[in-house]
Amino acid sequence: MKRVYLNLRIALRSLYSFKLRSILAILGVFLGTFSLIVVYNLSGSLAKKAQLEIDKLGKDLLIVRSGVVIRHGRAPRLISQESNLTFGDVRAIAEGASYVRDVSPSSSTPFPVRYESMVLNAVLITGVMPNYPQVTNFAVKEGSFVTANDNRNQRRVAVLGSRVAEKFFGEDNPIGKYVLIWRFPCQVIGVMEERGADLSGVDPDKQIFVPFNTFLRRLVNQDLMSTIYVKCRNSQSLAPAKAEIEAILRRRHNIKPGRRDGFAVIDLKDVMTLKSQAMDTISTLGRVSAIISFLIGGLGILSIMTLIVSERKMEIGIRRAVGSRKRDIVLQFLLESAFISFTGGVVGVVVGFVGSVIIFHVFDLPFTLSTSGFAISFFASLAVGITGGIYPSKKAIAIQPVNTLRAF
Repeated sequence: MKRVYLNLRIALRSLYSFKLRSILAILGVFLGTFSLIVVYNLSGSLAKKAQLEIDKLGKDLLIVRSGVVIRHGRAPRLISQESNLTFGDVRAIAEGASYVRDVSPSSSTPFPVRYESMVLNAVLITGVMPNYPQVTNFAVKEGSFVTANDNRNQRRVAVLGSRVAEKFFGEDNPIGKYVLIWRFPCQVIGVMEERGADLSGVDPDKQIFVPFNTFLRRLVNQDLMSTIYVKCRNSQSLAPAKAEIEAILRRRHNIKPGRRDGFAVIDLKDVMTLKSQAMDTISTLGRVSAIISFLIGGLGILSIMTLIVSERKMEIGIRRAVGSRKRDIVLQFLLESAFISFTGGVVGVVVGFVGSVIIFHVFDLPFTLSTSGFAISFFASLAVGITGGIYPSKKAIAIQPVNTLRAF
């Protein structure tokens, strides 16, 4: 133990003599450890967020969206969503799909909304049916939701998303007050709970919900819709329900075999799979950058240790001549390289933890720490240091004491 302590003191004194090179070598190991930890933590957090978003909407939900239409003309080509779903489609799905429990049609259009002197431009106004909260697992926080009478009588009532309510009313109670949707006054009857953006990037907190018939007849004057939310019997029913709905809609829309559908039946698990694939790609790139940083750190350790050996040939030769064993020389140089990598690894772990926490806070991500990421990153940094010190230590013990004393 005494020998190890002595060799460690010698190693620290030697590294102090090459401060700049030592710092650069530590920096390479630090960057590798830091980036690897952040990648592991961020991947876990994003995966958890995607799962939470699916759980919020319900694990047994399918979303039928109308197709994309491309309009050509003298103006630049315009790509937009086409509302081509009908109430007949809704009834056909509800009555003809055996794996479906409930169906709720919906459609949205942005409108300017005003309350007193405050105006919000392009707020998404969404027409919904009374069963919308049950189908989409989205509850009312204050007041009440749209009722069957509201929808049947085309009443001018509105339920605000939490962000819209906060913008207009702050801490005041909005129930019973009126907002002006375009030129159309609506009485606020409720405020939805806070949810946040879903997997598609749509944020229901920034929307206003009105009765579906009110939306179709009084706001947009049309019979077509853009979205149908489908509640399946259970999560195992998603795949067969999706196949049933696609078959029903292809038959109703007279889509011939081999022709592209004018609609899309979206399983949120498929969306999460696509997002997971994208996250895996990002994680792979992050790990590659971490490996490159580790390689740079390893090369830095190798170069500085090789330089130290060249600068200390006299010291090594004299130590060998007075009785130092080869393993003492090897231990000294391995301790020096291990100290560099250990320092870089510890700093990388601490800064990686702090950096992950900051990222989670800034981007409002679930707090997730990967213990395996911390362990792999730290041991990888140690491995880089020990590997980088092997060649210099072999070069050191190859120095002949006789040649050194002769030169002296």
